[in-house]
Amino acid sequence: SDWEGSGRKEDSIKQFRGLSTSLETQKDMAARVTNFARDSCYHGYAGIASAFVALADRKVKPGGVVALVLPLSVAAGASWKGVRRLFDAEYEDLKIVSLAATGAGMSFSADTGMAECLVVARKRAGDTAGRSDRRTFVSLDGRPRGFAAAATISRKIAGIRSVRALDDGPYGGTPVEVGEDRIGEVAHSASGVGAAWNAVRMRDFSVAQTAEALSRSSLWLPGIENPIPLETTGLADLGRRGWHHMNIAGRLGPYARRPPSPTSTYPALWNHHAKRESRLVVEPDFQLQVRPGMEARAMEAWGTASHLHFNLDFRLNSQPLAACWTDRETVGGRAWPTVSVFDSTHAEALLLWANTTLGLLLFYWTGNRQQGGRAILTGTSLAEMPILDVRALDAFRLEGARLIFDEFRDLDLQPAYLADTDPNRALLDRRVVCDLLGFDEETFRGVRRLAAKWCAEPSVHGGKKRPAAKRSFTYRFEQAEEYALVAEPVFEGFRKA
Repeated sequence: SDWEGSGRKEDSIKQFRGLSTSLETQKDMAARVTNFARDSCYHGYAGIASAFVALADRKVKPGGVVALVLPLSVAAGASWKGVRRLFDAEYEDLKIVSLAATGAGMSFSADTGMAECLVVARKRAGDTAGRSDRRTFVSLDGRPRGFAAAATISRKIAGIRSVRALDDGPYGGTPVEVGEDRIGEVAHSASGVGAAWNAVRMRDFSVAQTAEALSRSSLWLPGIENPIPLETTGLADLGRRGWHHMNIAGRLGPYARRPPSPTSTYPALWNHHAKRESRLVVEPDFQLQVRPGMEARAMEAWGTASHLHFNLDFRLNSQPLAACWTDRETVGGRAWPTVSVFDSTHAEALLLWANTTLGLLLFYWTGNRQQGGRAILTGTSLAEMPILDVRALDAFRLEGARLIFDEFRDLDLQPAYLADTDPNRALLDRRVVCDLLGFDEETFRGVRRLAAKWCAEPSVHGGKKRPAAKRSFTYRFEQAEEYALVAEPVFEGFRKA
């Protein structure tokens, strides 16, 4: 599809390289797995772990229980959709246990070095009438220390009778307590066959509940009693992704990459460079040179150039931007794929929304959080990512978005994990929430409260220490109000309207 792209190079037998196996043996092993896993949930991009799921499903009897430790990418990866579909369709009492920790504490295994989850479910048997399709998410603050601790925690989770759901509002999950110690939270979620398991590795389920509501066109913030309607939609409804980077300047692509030039005919934004990505407007880092004999295909690729680009591999604890802008129309590369919006008047509003606290939250909610302090999207998940439905904004508000963009284009933003203390991020929240969308100051306060909660999530900061200077939430809010007065005259007529 336009969003997923093609041309990715994958070594289909890399999982069999260990134990000094010969290439011949690797090929034989790969062929056997392929034959065994045909018409199953196995997927080559997901890797050998998805074959273990297929094997477990084949071996377990109806009424039997499977318990598997899997890479956390099972929760959001497009190549893992078959595994999620299998559990949703063929199993019940599905529990997904993850660890809201950092470093080695992200995994159940001793040596994987990546986030994992424990999936426990019972294979359905007989009449399924009256069964529940709910998933249960369990997020623990850390890995149990030994079998005795694990058994105690399991009994505590099994003994919980009243569990709050993700769609119950931002009041948090049901706490898991051992003695007087809170060690995690539990929450239910409605099942959607094959849908992502978003509520993993989250210490405060009120953040998940806000994200869940927002993805369903409802703004329900912690500390605010009732939800507010706010239309969201998938990004694919508003625009089209440019070509996959391998099809642009890969081995068979029509372009070759060269150093950037201010007079380049075909500028490109390809990689991440932290020092030049602190503002909404980013300069291209390459120019493209048309390869001989590929002029027609080069012009076809250039037809997808745009001002708007989205971050696929978002390091939340070092990068500020979920989306960026190039003043010249530019082709997006590996890190910054282009999104060409169907209506060009919507582009600035999408850019602003994506970089507010609410936009950052939805990026994080959609992304793969297998690595600490990072949210990773594929072309498929980027297309499905919930985003403000800017089609609901009238021409006057879209013009207001352009004014806000002009105000912010030269302002520096701090990395996303500091969104709660960044005065410019607070000001951007206020401009979008109050001035563009018309919500009141109470809503703005709720957004800033959400920012503090989200930034405290281990999967957001990844264990990275915050800068030494710290300010209270109240003081930060007052500072944002003072900041907002700077451009007050520009918005006087806009606010009155």
